[in-house]
Amino acid sequence: MQGITDAQLEKFIIDGLHEDVQDGDHTSLACIPSDRRSKARLLVKDDGVIAGVEFAEKVFKHVDPTCVFEKMIEDGADVKFGDEAFYITCNSQALLKAERLILNTMQRMSGIATMSSRFALEVEGSDVTILDTRKTSPLLRFLEKWAVRIGGCTNYRDGLYDWIMIKDNHIDASGSITNAVNKVVDYLKTNNKELGITVEVRNLVELYEVLEVGNITRVMLDNFEIPLLAEAVQIVGDRFETEASGGVNLQTVGNIAKTGVDFISVGALTHSAGSLDLSLKVMK
Repeated sequence: MQGITDAQLEKFIIDGLHEDVQDGDHTSLACIPSDRRSKARLLVKDDGVIAGVEFAEKVFKHVDPTCVFEKMIEDGADVKFGDEAFYITCNSQALLKAERLILNTMQRMSGIATMSSRFALEVEGSDVTILDTRKTSPLLRFLEKWAVRIGGCTNYRDGLYDWIMIKDNHIDASGSITNAVNKVVDYLKTNNKELGITVEVRNLVELYEVLEVGNITRVMLDNFEIPLLAEAVQIVGDRFETEASGGVNLQTVGNIAKTGVDFISVGALTHSAGSLDLSLKVMK
């Protein structure tokens, strides 16, 4: 749960439950005795990578501090149809109140972890690092980036506040790469901030301009064809870190890694991930 505070997770659980429950789960309140306890299992109905088991335990302990949570499978493990991730014994009304928040979150996280695992597998044995992006669901970024880590890939920046990324729109609005970089350097010095700086380039002309101005951390080579990407990586050498972006999928990522680029940023880790089918079933 690195990078996630207890307060952040608690707020999400409270807000998520409130969205669903409002003034009460009237179905459960009507037909289930308040002192009834039930045992349920989390059933995996798809093949992939499980994520959110730790999250589920926290939700159950929030709704019923007396619950008994039996973890059978750890976050990040490969799972298949029919596997049982955990057993939970708790107040029946509390269990049903928490069910949908847990399933919705775990299915989304597991889909992202599964996608991340597939990308990590494609570049296994290379020195490249697969990065996620800011292409996440609003207000769910901390959970989706958690799932990326569970799946074996790496988080890039958390937001606009913790890394400088000078992209094409910044460059065009500033007038040139040189203007943008110089203004960023001045801004960081004036405001006493130490942040990494990435500059996106669209061609070799822009790349040479970046090399001329310097004062950056990383060059992002956007939508470069494989031969041109390999040439660009050689041109940069060890002066700055290199990152490839654009047109990255499971079919292309392996060849991109072979160019020697240091990082590959993949928006698909989050924006194109599906959901892993999971079900919470009360055991009779």
